[in-house]
Order: sequence, then C-alpha cells, then structure tokens
Amino acid sequence: MSVAAIVPAAGRGERLGPGAPKALRLLGGAPLLVHAVRALSRARSVDMVVVAAPPVEVASVRALLADHELGAEVEVVAGGRTRSDSVRRALASLPPGVDIVLVHDAARPLAPEELVDSVARAVRDGADAVVPVMAVTDAIIRVDDGGRVLDPLDRSGLRVAQTPQGFRRAALEEAHRVAAANGSGSLGDDAALVSRLGIGVLTVPGSEEAFLVTRPIDLVLAEAALARRRARGVR
Repeated sequence: MSVAAIVPAAGRGERLGPGAPKALRLLGGAPLLVHAVRALSRARSVDMVVVAAPPVEVASVRALLADHELGAEVEVVAGGRTRSDSVRRALASLPPGVDIVLVHDAARPLAPEELVDSVARAVRDGADAVVPVMAVTDAIIRVDDGGRVLDPLDRSGLRVAQTPQGFRRAALEEAHRVAAANGSGSLGDDAALVSRLGIGVLTVPGSEEAFLVTRPIDLVLAEAALARRRARGVR
C-alpha cells in the first residue's frame, strides 16, 4: 500500500511572534518545515511527501527543500486559507496509487521516524484512522463563566493528540468533502473530521519529541532536544 504524507504549512503561527511563517522559523539552522519533512521522508513507510505552502511562497519553499537531502519524493502545492483547505488541496494533488495518507504538523519538527512508521503500520494493519497520543500529566480543571472551578476531571481517560495522524485515503477524502460542504472544516483536526462520520479512530503511543512548537518557549525546548539528538549522532 502506497503511503503519502501531507504537511499543511501555509499558516503564519501568530502565537510564535512576528516574523516569517511558523513553518519557516529556524531550528538548529534549518526551518521547522525542513526538520518535519526530513523525518517523514526518511521513514521507511513513506513514499512521498506533499507540502501545502503559503501561495506566495511555493517557489521558495520548493527551492528550500531541494537544498536538503530527503529520502522520498517531495512535492509543494499552494495551501489554503485554513489548515483544512491546505489538506484538501494536498489531497487533490496525490496520484491515484496512494492508499494511505498521513497528515503531519510542520510545527512538530522532531517527531521521530519510528513514530511515523508506527502510525502508517496501524493503518496498513486495518485501522481507518490512527492518532498518536500521550497521557495527560497536568491536572485539568473546568471553570464556569465567572472563573470558579467546577467538578474535577478524571484525567485517566484523557490523552494529548499528536501528529502524524494516519488515514485510509478514502476515509480522509470523504471527511474533508463533508466538512467543506457543511462549513465545519475548521472545527478540529483531521481525526476529528473523520470521527464525525462515525468512523472509529485508533490510538497508538506517541512520542515526547513530537511536541508542538507554538510559543517562543517551545522553540527553546526544541533547540535543547535537537542538541541532545545531535550529541547522540542522530540527524
């Protein structure tokens, strides 16, 4: 079964502060996007990677990725106004032979190759949709409109969702078709869109390194994690 990975990278990421689009912010001398695409392209299960870039940056992103040694075919297409728009555009560009689609955040630059392969393997083994997850370690509380704490939440059944998320292509395409038709594409990630169709979503163990770079402090943590990798000889 042929596997393609989609990277929606057309957003600006305002919480990371002013500057270049989030996916193009530097980490260890290379953009977040390069790290994310490199991990996907070097995974044994992935045959091709499609990046949905800001429309005005397509040529520059294509040239940027061409400057790096990657392990799979990489294509760049123009992304859309929202994340879902970008995923739909990337989906439409995939060749007919692709059976499994992974969707990965460019802002998770250090997701290990082993995690990518684990998600793809679960879909290949029969799951329609797969999400890597981590246990919730912080206490989670609910508050009312006045800021008063309501009943405590039992976190034993709570998980933090990561990417890449994996799907049978037909399920993901149908989820995005329905979401575009009813205008609900921005209400959740790809797994949530698939789940709304009544399709079961399987979880697999996530990775501490697959954290999301959203705030400036996350970049500091990512730099430290990358330095630790490089000290072990991992690139």
